[in-house]
Amino acid sequence: MNIIKLNAIDSTNSYLKKLSTEMELEDYTIVSAEYQTNGRGQMGTNWQSILGKNLTFSILVKFEDFKISNRFYISIAVSLGIVITLNKLTNANIKVKWPNDILAEKDKIAGILIENTFKGRNISQSIIGIGLNINQEKFTSSIKNVTSLIKLTGQKMDKDLLLQQLIVNIQTYFLLLKENKMEVLKEKYLNKLYGFNLEMNFEDNKNTLFKGKIVGVSEDGRLEILVENKTIRKFNLKEIKFANR
Repeated sequence: MNIIKLNAIDSTNSYLKKLSTEMELEDYTIVSAEYQTNGRGQMGTNWQSILGKNLTFSILVKFEDFKISNRFYISIAVSLGIVITLNKLTNANIKVKWPNDILAEKDKIAGILIENTFKGRNISQSIIGIGLNINQEKFTSSIKNVTSLIKLTGQKMDKDLLLQQLIVNIQTYFLLLKENKMEVLKEKYLNKLYGFNLEMNFEDNKNTLFKGKIVGVSEDGRLEILVENKTIRKFNLKEIKFANR
């Protein structure tokens, strides 16, 4: 793997995306930064991290004949790679919070941002940004429900070693994806999905509260919820949120 290490950058995703247009990069090229001045999350949010304490990096993954309709499996593969890595480091209950957050005991420990490049009806490459809280012990009061590995284990972690472990595990699940083993990936993902088959409170984009159970994720990445009248409703990212946890 080719790892490019930077001290500070606005966004590793933006840097890697620009670099990929300027030169030919090898598969699994990684850009890692000690600090991001404009780290990005889902729906325009910012990823906040103290200088040198956490992992903030992006991975370039190349594809051949990978259908746009299968794009959510990229998120599945990355999420599983992070989960299996964390499972080896802590006894905390690690779950994937749909669509792109990783929880440890119901607190956010990692986030994922995926930006795809399209060619016709296929995805030619993905740039996958990952922020993982490692050695940060204190967070601003404005950030709720957040944790880190050091808070969970009481031990300081080697970031470089952890980065290598993450990449190896993510590659393992991308291998399954590129072998079209979608059902295997889906089964593993649902087993790690926060709230799966549990009755929970939700709020839709009309501010309507309702109870339901997450019963799956559709092929196009929408969250499938069994509601009280026994019908299944499907939601995109901006259409639903967990009412409380």
